[in-house]
Amino acid sequence: MSLPDEFHEIAKRVNNWGRWGADDEIGTLNLITDEVVREAAASVRSGRRVPLALPLQQDGVQTGMIPGRVNPLHTMVQINQEIFGPGTVACSDDAVTMGLQAATHWDALPHVSHSGRLYNGRPAGTVTAHGGAAFGGIDKARHLVSRGVLLDVARARGVERLDGGHAVTPEDLDAAEDLAGTRVRAGDVVLVRTGQIQACLAGDRHAYAHPSPGLSVRTPEWFHARDVAAVANDTLTFEIFPPEIEDLWLPVHALDLVEMGMLQGQNWNLEKLSTACGQEGRYAFLLSATPEPFVGATGAPVAPVAIL
Repeated sequence: MSLPDEFHEIAKRVNNWGRWGADDEIGTLNLITDEVVREAAASVRSGRRVPLALPLQQDGVQTGMIPGRVNPLHTMVQINQEIFGPGTVACSDDAVTMGLQAATHWDALPHVSHSGRLYNGRPAGTVTAHGGAAFGGIDKARHLVSRGVLLDVARARGVERLDGGHAVTPEDLDAAEDLAGTRVRAGDVVLVRTGQIQACLAGDRHAYAHPSPGLSVRTPEWFHARDVAAVANDTLTFEIFPPEIEDLWLPVHALDLVEMGMLQGQNWNLEKLSTACGQEGRYAFLLSATPEPFVGATGAPVAPVAIL
């Protein structure tokens, strides 16, 4: 089934191919300039630090709905072992097996393709079984520090958690921006709170997975117009799931990652950040969110921290 005309029309309006050159592999992260980072650092006032990552644990958010995306399996490979001989310092070491997008993570630009293409017109076939992503892998996002802005859509709509059928629209983002009292600007990293992660925190992984609120196919144009550097939210699928347009699966992924070249993140715990921003009366902060640099990976875990 081919993608509908509506999708292709939006794709043309948000397309960034060639904007930063034919060889570009980081897309909208180019918008995070030295000046943007200096201004982001100036947003720190109280020094309050809020962690945004879920714990990496075997009883994580994955239910098997996404084949191969397994929760972390942590094992000990040595325990108090005197590896240099009796009486020497003893060591304990760990190993882990996990899906790189199992918990709080960034999707890299080659995470999805459509019409045989990746970001900047690269062929989808450049992602291979042995080499991973030849272009635009998550290791290319070598540093991701910028001003973060929490768009608390749930709070702006007067609820603790959006219902599962709620597609977050540009109008929702406008309302959350008004609540934040600051305008999203070029180079910002936007965090969209739906409250959906409350189901996960309560132990109901299936309710967390679906039905789930999430970003509408109309939102990429909002982010493109403001030159947002990256977007993350507190859901498993990022966009509304099941989709708002019947049989059009993951269109927001394709528009963000392939057309715009914009990283997107999922499974971010924004609950404590929502409380902190409400208490301090401001929704902009310094955000440190550099992914683990797995070479050629189409995504990677991240332990983001908001500094107020």
